Amino acid sequence: MSAVESIEVLIGRIGKPHGIRGHVTIDVRTDEPERRFAEGARLRAVPPKGSALTLTELTVEGIRWHQGVLHVVFAEIPDRNAAEAARGILLYADIPADATPEDPDEFYDHQLVGLQVFDTDGALRGEVTGLLHGGAQDLLQINTPTRRNVLVPFVAALVPEVDIAANKVVVADRPGLLDPSILDDEPQDPQDTGA
Repeated sequence: MSAVESIEVLIGRIGKPHGIRGHVTIDVRTDEPERRFAEGARLRAVPPKGSALTLTELTVEGIRWHQGVLHVVFAEIPDRNAAEAARGILLYADIPADATPEDPDEFYDHQLVGLQVFDTDGALRGEVTGLLHGGAQDLLQINTPTRRNVLVPFVAALVPEVDIAANKVVVADRPGLLDPSILDDEPQDPQDTGA
C-alpha cells in the first residue's frame, strides 16, 4: 500500500504581536483556519526575504479569535520580542493531493496552475502559471500566447468562471488586462498637452 501523496498550501502569514507572551495575529489564507491551525499542527515557516530568522517549522500550541482576528501561540515563539521578529513569516501546511476546499467557490493554488485561460468570447488567452497572494486580493499569474506574464485580480468580476474539471478559467478581459501593450498603441489626444 503506497503512502497518500500530499501537497503544501499557504495557509497564513504572521502579523503583529498581541500581548507579551508571544501571541501573534495571523493573516489567514485558508477557509479552514480551525483545521489548519489545530493544536499540535506543525507548519512550515518561510521568513521574509532578507530576514535573519532561522525558523523553518512552527508548532501550534493554541488559537483564539479576538474581534474577528485569529491569534495563535507557537511553541517556538516564547515572547513579544520573538513575536515581533516573526512578523511576515509565511505558513504552509501539508494536505492530501486530492483534497478540495469545502466551499465550492474556493480553490487551492495547485488546482489553478495549468488551467487554460479563455476570454468571455471563448478565445484562448493563455495559461495560469501561479497565484500570488496579495494583501488586498489574490492575483492569477497568466502566461499569454505572446509569452507575456500578466497578473489578473482573482475576483468574480474579472474571473467569472473556474471549471477545474474542464481545465479552464474564464477571464472577463478589459482593455490592457491580458494584453497591456494595446494601451501603448492608443492614439494620443492632440489637445492633451499634459498641463
